Amino acid sequence: SPSWSKDLITEPAFSSFFLIPSSGYRDNQRINAQIAQASTLRAVAEEWFEVKSHKVSANYADDIWRSLELHVFPNLGNFPIHELTCPIVIQVLRPIEAKGTLETVQRVCQRLNEIMDYATNCGKLQSNPLSKIRQVFKKPEVEHMLTIKPEDLHLLMQKMSLANIKHITRCAFEFQLHTLTRPVECARAEWSEIDFEKRLWVISRTKMKMKRDHKIPLSYASIQLLEFMKPISVGQKYVFPSGKSTGEHMNSQSVNAALKRAGMSGKLVSHGMRSIGSTALNEHGFNKDAIELCLAHVDSNTIRDIYNNAEYLDERRKIMNWWSDFILEASKNANTIAKPEQH
Repeated sequence: SPSWSKDLITEPAFSSFFLIPSSGYRDNQRINAQIAQASTLRAVAEEWFEVKSHKVSANYADDIWRSLELHVFPNLGNFPIHELTCPIVIQVLRPIEAKGTLETVQRVCQRLNEIMDYATNCGKLQSNPLSKIRQVFKKPEVEHMLTIKPEDLHLLMQKMSLANIKHITRCAFEFQLHTLTRPVECARAEWSEIDFEKRLWVISRTKMKMKRDHKIPLSYASIQLLEFMKPISVGQKYVFPSGKSTGEHMNSQSVNAALKRAGMSGKLVSHGMRSIGSTALNEHGFNKDAIELCLAHVDSNTIRDIYNNAEYLDERRKIMNWWSDFILEASKNANTIAKPEQH
């Protein structure tokens, strides 16, 4: 009778022991070879990405795939996933860690984990061997966003009004501050997204990290800023056009550069302007969920549940009007584009 010793079992003996015809055994070998080919890291990553790309914005999806092309596939793309081990992956990622780009290492580890979890859920792996790999590498230091207190906003507005800044950049600074948007969201604002009648700016889900349309009620001041830009760019796609490239939007770092020019280097970055608003609104006692919606923080289940609730759009309109009034009050001694509403 056939022995269980791996070395002693010949193919025919193996086949007869399990009553598998030789041709069936060869078919199994061929199928296994096809499965192995379809189970390389790159092949599985492509399957995973097909699902992932529908859950995030197009820009974020591009960023994910670019990081894999750059840091993972050159060395690991052709590896069968069941042969991937922590030591192999660590060896590939250590040079990136040595360069000091620790955020990149953490992001790559996270994406590899998502791919391996996907493979496990599909039955290609029994378990994810990389589940704890992030703990092997140095953690990046948490950089606190440079920001200022709401009570110091008047100093910022004065400094900005005295600085030598182009009209478009000055307007973008004020618009970003009044709308509480991220630098890239403001820079890529399109005229087609603005509804003047409803006083609403709807940023398409394709631009948002959380893949969800973001509705921003526009205050009287925000509308003023858009009216200011009309003669400059209304025939173009973007509200804030690039001064260098025709048909392109302004650089998302332009406002940051303007803040530095105004003497705010080391004190405030443009993304930190959202924190000024968040602090002021929370201190005033507005509904916390509504504030989170104004900031497009839609990570928690609670926020997701209320996102499309019309009641909250009204609440957010009150919030945005109050916030604009707060900014204009702080701008009394500054020369700003947006002015208080005349009653």
